[in-house]
Order: sequence, then C-alpha cells, then structure tokens
Amino acid sequence: MSSQDVLKNASTLASYNVLLQVMFRVLTFFLNAFTLRFVSKELIGVVNVRLTLLYSTLVFLSREAFRRACLSGVSGKNHSWRQVINLLWLTLPLGALWAALLICVWLWLLEVPDPQTIPYYGPAVVLFALSGLQELLAEPLWVLAQAHMFVRLKVVAESLAMIAKCSITVVMVMFAREWGLYIFSAAHLVYTGFLVLCYAVYFIRFLGSKEAEEKGFPLHSVKDLLPRRAKGEPLVDWSLAQLTWSFFKQSFLKQILTEGERYVMTFLNVLSFGDQGVYDIVNNLGSMVARFIFLPIEESFYIFFAKVLERGRDVKSQKQEDVKIAAEVLECLLKLVLVVGLIISVFGYAYSHLALDLYGGSLLSSGAGPTLLRFYSSYVLLLAVNGVTECFVFAAMSQREVDKYNLVMLALSLSFLFLSYMLTWWAGSVGFILANCLNMGLRILHSVLYIHRYFLSSQWKPLQGLLPSPLLLLALAVSAVVTALSEGVFCCDSGWLLRLVHISVGAACLLGVLVAVLLTETRLIQFIRTQLLPKYRKKHT
Repeated sequence: MSSQDVLKNASTLASYNVLLQVMFRVLTFFLNAFTLRFVSKELIGVVNVRLTLLYSTLVFLSREAFRRACLSGVSGKNHSWRQVINLLWLTLPLGALWAALLICVWLWLLEVPDPQTIPYYGPAVVLFALSGLQELLAEPLWVLAQAHMFVRLKVVAESLAMIAKCSITVVMVMFAREWGLYIFSAAHLVYTGFLVLCYAVYFIRFLGSKEAEEKGFPLHSVKDLLPRRAKGEPLVDWSLAQLTWSFFKQSFLKQILTEGERYVMTFLNVLSFGDQGVYDIVNNLGSMVARFIFLPIEESFYIFFAKVLERGRDVKSQKQEDVKIAAEVLECLLKLVLVVGLIISVFGYAYSHLALDLYGGSLLSSGAGPTLLRFYSSYVLLLAVNGVTECFVFAAMSQREVDKYNLVMLALSLSFLFLSYMLTWWAGSVGFILANCLNMGLRILHSVLYIHRYFLSSQWKPLQGLLPSPLLLLALAVSAVVTALSEGVFCCDSGWLLRLVHISVGAACLLGVLVAVLLTETRLIQFIRTQLLPKYRKKHT
C-alpha cells in the first residue's frame, strides 16, 4: 500500500471517527442533562469519577500497550498475524489480574460512599470491572479492524452500543430510580456487550467470504482468531513483545497523566462526591470538542505516521517521498488543531456561564462552574496541540527512545500529582486544570524538540508556518473583546431575549473568524477538503 493510499485510508478513518465521536458526545450530553434532573450530584460523582476511573484504568492498562505495538510500523511489515493474535489474547489474563487488584483497592482501601445516599456501591464496583473484562474479549478483532482500515465497523459497533447504553439508562432512571448504581452498572455492561457482539458477528460473516479473499485478508476462519501455535515459529513475536513491554511502562504513566485529577480526587479525598460530580460534568462539557474532534484525528493519524515512517530510523535513511508526505500532513494537522483550539479558547470565555446555565441550571452555573469551564477552554488548546505532536513522536520513536521517554513520563506523572494536590488546596477544583496546563505544556515542549531534531537534516520543516495569519489573529482578538463586553451587558440574568442577543453577537463574531480562515488559510482549507471530508474527496475522484 502506497503512502498516498495509507493517507487516504487514515483520513477516511479520522473523518468517520469524528462523526462517531460527535454522535457519542451529543448522546452523552443529552443523557447527562436528563439524568441531572433525576439523580443527585453525589451519585453522578461516584459513577463518573470513582467507577468510571476503575473501568478506564482496567482497560487502558490491559490493552493500550498491545494496541500501540501491534499497530506500529515494525509489526506492520514483517510480522506473523498468528503471533500477533496470540500476543493480543494476553490482554484478557492481564485484565483479570488488574480487575482483581482494582476491585480490592476500590472496596477496601478507598472511602466507601454512604449506603443511605448511594446504595449498592460494592456490586457496582464488581460489575464495572466485569464490563472492562468483557470489552477485552474484542481486542484482537479491534486491532484487526484498525490495521485493515475497516472504518465502518467501528462506527456501527460503537453507535449501536452507545444507543443501547443510553436507552437502558433513560428507561431505568425514569422507572427504577431506587436501583441507584445498578442502573449505570447494567447500562455499562450492555454497552461493552454490544461492542463485543458487533465485532464477533462481523468477523464470523467476513472470514472465508469472497470479499476477504479479494482483499487478501491474512485470516481465513474463525479458528484463526483463537490463540494457537503455528508450526516452525514461536508462540509470539518476541521483538513485538519487548516493544509492548516498553509501551506498557509508558501507558502506566500516561494513564496517571490522563486521569490524574480523578486519581487525586479518588485517593486523596480533596473534593466531596458532590463537588466531584460538578467538576466531572464541567470537565466533560469542556472537553467535548477535544474528544470528538482531536482524539479521533490523533488515533487515526498515529496509524498513518506508523505505517509511512520506519520506526527508529533517521530521515535520510527513509523514502523521501514518505518523509515529505508525513511532514506536510504533520504541519497541516498542527495548524488545524491550533486554529480550532484558539477559537474554542476565545469564545469559551464569554459563553461558559450561559452554557452551564442552559445545561444544568443553577446547579452548575452558580459557584465555581463557569470559572472551571473558562479555564478548561484555554486548556483545550494545549490538549489539541499535544495530541498531534505526541501521535507523531510515538510513531517515529525507536524502542530505545520509547524507554528513555518513559523516564520523562515518570517525572511528569510525579510532578502532576504533586501539582494537582497543591494547586487544588490553593485554588479548589480549578487547581486540577492549572496542573493539567503545566504538564501539557511540558509534554508539548518535549515533543516539539523531538520533531525539530527529527527533521533537522531534511529540507522539510513542519514546525514553521504554524502561526495563524495576522487577519485571523485580529479577528480572534476583536471577537474576544466584543463577546466579553456582550456577556457583561446581556447575560445571563435578564431573560431570554437578552440571552438571544448575546448568542447572536457570538454567532456574528464566529462568522467573521471563519471568513478570515477561509480567506487567509487556503492551504489548511485544501487539506481539510481533500483529506478530512470523505464526501468531498469521493466527489472529486
């Protein structure tokens, strides 16, 4: 497969992933807004912070390293899929070990919620851990689908699973509210069950079909999906296993950085369950754009960079056409997330209070909620840039460099935990966002230095030309001032008419910013049209 074909497939995957994440976040957005009217903020805090942290820790530490290693460029060129499948099935026993350990910690080492306020905590812990194990059953199928760019499978599977989860939650919240945590545990089990079922049904029908033969798919029957030894080769590829171990050490540290504030809240009790619930709602609302736009782009273009570049080799020893494409794509991606991040930061300041008031009423708009969302709007910019820079760095690093970077991640993890505790003690829940900003800035600095050294001996400089045009910067500055004044005059306690005026002012400013983008960022617009909009590309090819 040529570099252009890989780029085309990765772009299609990113586009479908963005649409999928949009649907997820919209459904979750309305689901949370609905449940806020029926359940307490303490219950939301336990579910969205304590139990979700258990689930995310289990699945991330069990599978992330395997995913990165098995999708990397080294394993993609001279590998045996038989050995890859065998290696991927190790996620299940590893997940069982993590589940047993985490259940013990969550039940006996952490503070248990008041059973009168939040009943059924113990069974919910066990059920959330079981849902994580259930999802790991689909891991070999997920890696196969990603490696062979089965873009629609992921969209369909996760869409059906999310619809089922939302349906179960809504029905049970309305008619069986007294079941408490059982509602959310059952919904999560249904979600992971649907994921596994969809992947299993697809591959059972696909393997051995004419379509599989035409595509040259490496597996031929359902038996090939199960672990077994092939004649004349080891059970697993040991070089791939070593790379997995390197990524495992890194994933452990990355999980602390990703979910650091939840670990601090869970283990150090710096916030009550009610405050945790409010923080999590604001956090999810603030990160909505980051997750449904930036994360799918990061995941999809990691695959692109891993397939186009040869891990651990310098620029001069690789195909120059591949390096050129990688540099151009990296520059356009960085410019894209930078522009989107600046727009979110500018408009997030003036519309945080209104957004929270519309979403959750005075429960969210009074107190620290608006301040939290304003800070988070600025943090989104750092989150976006870091996602793209790290997806390139992780795809290009050698195994030795990955091991070396683990030490950097260790230092960042320790500093983050310390900063989170100290800044939360000083500034309340805003301290979590400040600590995230500091650590994200350090991660971006490390990645930028690596990218600079990587392309230093080549003619391509993807870090140059990232600064937006003067017209766009002027439009953003004017929008920041105008929307801030509009909020002070029209929002948010003077009725719906003045709220609509405030929204109209923001819409006009946003239109001006988008016009500035269209007029001055022509190369970026061309990249979006040709690589991130499959319908447009299909129309022109």
